[in-house]
Amino acid sequence: MDITDKLSFFPSLYQVVDHPKLGMWMLYITILLLSILVYKLGFAQKLPILKSVVIYTFLALGCTVLTFLGIFLPVAEGLVVAALILIIYKIRLHQSKKQEAEKI
Repeated sequence: MDITDKLSFFPSLYQVVDHPKLGMWMLYITILLLSILVYKLGFAQKLPILKSVVIYTFLALGCTVLTFLGIFLPVAEGLVVAALILIIYKIRLHQSKKQEAEKI
């Protein structure tokens, strides 16, 4: 049984089995950037700088665990889907507000 058959899309794209150090760093950065994007699109509020630093620090620590889970589970793929849904929601919300403003 070959382990590369069980990898999800991003780990196989980054060739985690052949180049483990570089592949894991690329997977970590991908998951971190997607997590930041999902956080910004769905949950972020205006916070003081120190609170933002604390949140992003814990987000980076949490992404470490998600990176190890993301080797065989579709963590990054789920974040891509979540980001796409939130982007579509934000676009539709913007269009709706624009139409409301034009009616008035």
